[in-house]
Amino acid sequence: MRAAIIGATAVGGAGVVLGGRALLHRQAAIARTRIGKPHGEEAIDADRVWRKGFDGPPLDLLVLGDSIAAGLGAERRKDTLGARVAKGVGARIKRPVRLRTAAVVGSESSALRAQLDALPPGYRADVAVIVVGGNDVTHRVPISASVAHLTDAIRRLRSSGTAVVVGTCPDLGALRPVPQPLRALGSRLSRRLANAQAVAASAAGARPVSLRRAVGAVFISDPHEMFSLDRFHPSALGYRRTAMALVPAVVEVLS
Repeated sequence: MRAAIIGATAVGGAGVVLGGRALLHRQAAIARTRIGKPHGEEAIDADRVWRKGFDGPPLDLLVLGDSIAAGLGAERRKDTLGARVAKGVGARIKRPVRLRTAAVVGSESSALRAQLDALPPGYRADVAVIVVGGNDVTHRVPISASVAHLTDAIRRLRSSGTAVVVGTCPDLGALRPVPQPLRALGSRLSRRLANAQAVAASAAGARPVSLRRAVGAVFISDPHEMFSLDRFHPSALGYRRTAMALVPAVVEVLS
């Protein structure tokens, strides 16, 4: 999700005149300069058993998707999205939660298959959380293709008995470093994908959570607190708020 509506999306609007394309290209270059890569390409490893103080065998939580799912931008492992969800779920169900993060920075929905393939033989999670889609938007992946990859991953997980929660594509219109009208284009495209993801997730047996509706407004109204140093990935508080939107759905699908 590094591109932040950079490059590919800048030329993505059908019917955009040549002058308009030139403007979007210039804005994409501005966004690249503003965002940079202060966090590098690797998220903190937060995989461990969380809430060890509770009795009972650990619940296995699997996190799949892109840089947000991986927790890029968090400076402490307890502040990554996976850790936040694990701690929140553990507190709700009064059990330890064993986190495994298969999400990879920069992933599109097409990478979900490889993330599942890379899991240890015989591994089965009790519940999986998927957050993906931003890179599909920036790389102009057709919605139908993006949704097909998501559906395949959900069905594969459900066939093994894993409950699934999908955090739909965040609203890229919250990214202040991206100039207008490029930001508005990204917002429109990310909303379309999020809506399609929600429909597909429900049809495949997963529980969708609209991140745009749940936390989009606070990311827009308080960007200095909600975004990390690159003003693109969530901060510790941003991940906390995002996890708060996902935890109730995870508990629900486990019931």
